Amino acid sequence: MAFDIEMIKAVYGRYQSRITAARNVVGKPLTLTEKILYAHLWDGEAKEAYGRGKSYVDFAPDRVAMQDATAQMALLQFMQAGRPQVAVPSTVHCDHLIQAKVGAATDLAVATDQNKEVYDFLASVSNKYGIGFWKPGAGIIHQVVLENYAFPGGMMIGTDSHTPNAGGLGMIAIGVGGADACDVMAGLPWELKFPKLIGVKLTGKLSGWTAAKDVILKVAGILTVKGGTGAIVEYFGEGARSLSATGKGTICNMGAEIGATTSIFGYDEKSEAYLRGTDRADIADLANDIKEHLTGDAEVYENPEQYFDQVIEINLSELEPHINGPFTPDLAWPISKFAAAVKENGWPEKLEVGLIGSCTNSSYEDISRAASLAEQAVAKNLVAKSEYTVTPGSEQVRYTVERDGFLETFDKIGGVVLANACGPCIGQWARHGAEKKEKNSIITSFNRNFAKRADGNPNTHSFVASPEIVTALAISGSLLFNPLTDTLTNEKGEQVKLDEPKGLELPVKGFAVEDAGYQAPAEDGSQVQVIVNPTSDRLQLLEPFKAWEGTDLTGLKLLIKAKGKCTTDHISMAGPWLKYRGHLDNISNNMLIGAINYFNDSADNVKNQLTGSYGPVPATQRAYKAAGINTIVVGDENYGEGSSREHAAMEPRHLGVRVILVKSFARIHETNLKKQGMLALTFNNPADYDLIKEDDIIDIVGLTDFAPEKQLTVILHHTDGTEDRIQVNHTYNAQQIEWFKAGGALNIIRKNQA
Repeated sequence: MAFDIEMIKAVYGRYQSRITAARNVVGKPLTLTEKILYAHLWDGEAKEAYGRGKSYVDFAPDRVAMQDATAQMALLQFMQAGRPQVAVPSTVHCDHLIQAKVGAATDLAVATDQNKEVYDFLASVSNKYGIGFWKPGAGIIHQVVLENYAFPGGMMIGTDSHTPNAGGLGMIAIGVGGADACDVMAGLPWELKFPKLIGVKLTGKLSGWTAAKDVILKVAGILTVKGGTGAIVEYFGEGARSLSATGKGTICNMGAEIGATTSIFGYDEKSEAYLRGTDRADIADLANDIKEHLTGDAEVYENPEQYFDQVIEINLSELEPHINGPFTPDLAWPISKFAAAVKENGWPEKLEVGLIGSCTNSSYEDISRAASLAEQAVAKNLVAKSEYTVTPGSEQVRYTVERDGFLETFDKIGGVVLANACGPCIGQWARHGAEKKEKNSIITSFNRNFAKRADGNPNTHSFVASPEIVTALAISGSLLFNPLTDTLTNEKGEQVKLDEPKGLELPVKGFAVEDAGYQAPAEDGSQVQVIVNPTSDRLQLLEPFKAWEGTDLTGLKLLIKAKGKCTTDHISMAGPWLKYRGHLDNISNNMLIGAINYFNDSADNVKNQLTGSYGPVPATQRAYKAAGINTIVVGDENYGEGSSREHAAMEPRHLGVRVILVKSFARIHETNLKKQGMLALTFNNPADYDLIKEDDIIDIVGLTDFAPEKQLTVILHHTDGTEDRIQVNHTYNAQQIEWFKAGGALNIIRKNQA
C-alpha cells in the first residue's frame, strides 16, 4: 500500500529543469496543466509545435490504476506482452462486480462467492506481475486512489472514465482503455493528442446548501456532454482554493460527463491538509518544496483569456444548488427552477429513492453533511418518505463514519448502507420492481444518469445532485421540495424547516480502519501461476486480431445505422453483463443491443441482408462473420460517450466489424477503436449520414495510401443501382496507422518484446 515515495521524489526532481526548459521553448507563462504535461514528456523535450488539439504527444505516466471490470481485459492483454513485471506502479481495485441488493454484508458475501473465479484470477495475475491488489469491499477505485496514491503534479492513467477524480489533488489523471494501460505497464510511451485548455475561474466561497458538486453541475450545463472533448479543464481562483480536496475531487470526477480529457486543481493549503490527514505528510513536505510548480504561473491567472482556449467564471457565493437530468447529466436546473421544470415536463413528482455515495460523492465531508440533515430529521420528527441508500467510498471512510456515529444516524431515518463498491451507480442494483418498467423518479449523488443506467428501467427518471440535496429530497419524498425555502409536515403535524447542512472536511479524530483490504504482490512473481480454466464462461485467453489485408475494404454490409445518443452503455451494457468482462466472446453477445436502429426506431433489431429478416444485432453480426463478410457500423454525434470500457471497441472487432463511421467520436472510445485495429472514421460532411441506406454495400477506398490528415473515400452502393461517393476524415497519426496495419497495438507490443 506504499505510495512510492522514491518515485514521487524522482518526479519532483525533474520539475525545475523541465518546466524552465518548457517555458523557454514556448516563450510564455505556463498553466498548471502545461507544467505537468511538459514534466511528463516521454523524451523530456518541449516543442513549440505541440498544437493544442492537433499534435499527438508521447508521455510517461507515473502509475496505472485499474478497476476489476476493465482490469480483466487489460491484464489478459498484458499477459501477452512478454514482460515479467509491470514497468510502473500499478493497482487493481475490486469495486464493480458487487451487486447492491440487500445491504453491505450480505451483498459482499454473495459477490465474493459468485465472482470467486474472477477475483482469484485478478489476485494471482496481480501477484505475479507486481501489481497491488485491493480486495472486494476495500472501496471504489477513485476514492481509494485519492486516499492512497494521488499526489500533486503526478500523471496517472486508469481504466475507468472517472479516473480524473485524482485531479482533486492536483494530478493529471486520465481515463483510458485497457490497451493503453497495457502499453504503460509494458514500459512504452503513452500517446495523447495535446489537449486544448479550458480555464474555470472560481470566485467567492460556497455557503449554506451549495456544495462542490454544484460547481460541476453548473459547468455541465454550460459545456454540455461534449463541450470538454479534447480539453483539460483547469480550475483556479480564490474560490478554488476555498474548496476541500475531496470537493475538488468531486468536480474533477464528474468532468468526465462533459467529455473532458481530465480536470485539475492546483496544490494549495487544502491539498496539504488532506495529504497530512491521510498519513502522507512526507508527500506534503515534498510538494511544499516545489509548490510554485504545482500551480499555474501568476500571469496566467491574472489574464486567463490569453492562455486558455476558453474561460468560464463562476461566483461560488452566488451559485445555487443544482439538480441535473433526467436521462443526461448536462440538463442543469438551479433548484429555484427545478420544481417548475418537473411540472412542465410531466416528470414523476413522487421521489421513490434517494441514493448518496459513489466515487463522486463519498468522502467524509459528503457523508458528514448528509448525516447532519438526517440528524435534523430525527430531531424534528420527520420520517424519510423515500427509500434511502448510502454507499461509502472506501473501507477507511466507512469505518471512520461508523466510528463517528453517522451510519447509526442514517439508520434512524431508514437508510440502508450498501457495500463499499460502485453498485447502483453502474447498474449493479437489483432494484425490486424495476422489471415492471414503471415510470418513476430517483435522485442520486452519482455522476451519470443515462436511461436504464442505474436499474435497467428505461422509464426511471434519474436526477443528479449533491448528497445534501439528495438527502433533503429523500426526507420530503418529492421532487417539488426546495429545502432552501419550503417546510415539511412532521409526524406531529407541525411545519418544520431543515437547517443548512453542516459537516467536516476531515475527521477530528483522524481516519481509522482495521483492514483496508490491500494485498501486496510477491517480490518475485516468477513462480506464481495464473490459471484460466479453458471451459470458463467468465474468463477467456485472448487470440491476436488479424492484421490488415493490405487492400481497400470492399463489399462491407451495414450492420446498423445508430440513431441519436449511442454511449458505451448502448454499445456494451454493464449491469448483468459485467460478469463477462473477462470473456470476449460471451460479452460480445451484448454488442450494440442498446443502440437505436435508424430505420425502425427499435433497439437490438436490425436487418440481416443475407436473409432479409430482422433480428438481434449480435446474432446478425455472427451470421455475417460465419459467412466471411465484413461489416460497418454508422453512428451519430459523440459516438461512444461515457465510460472507458474497451469492450465497446473489442466486441465489434472480435465479431468482424471493420469500420465505425460517425459524425463525431467521444475521445476515449475513438482511441480504444484505434488500439484494437479498427478503422474509426468521421463524415467530412455530417449531412452525409442521411445518405446511408439500410441495404447498402459499402467500400472504403484509399487505404493503400493511408496517411495522416489524408481523407478516405466511402462508396455507397445502393440497391437501385446508384451510388454515392463521400469523403470521410480520420485522426490517425503515423504510429496509429501502424496499429491498424498490424491488426492492433498489442500485436506491435508483442513483436517488440519478442
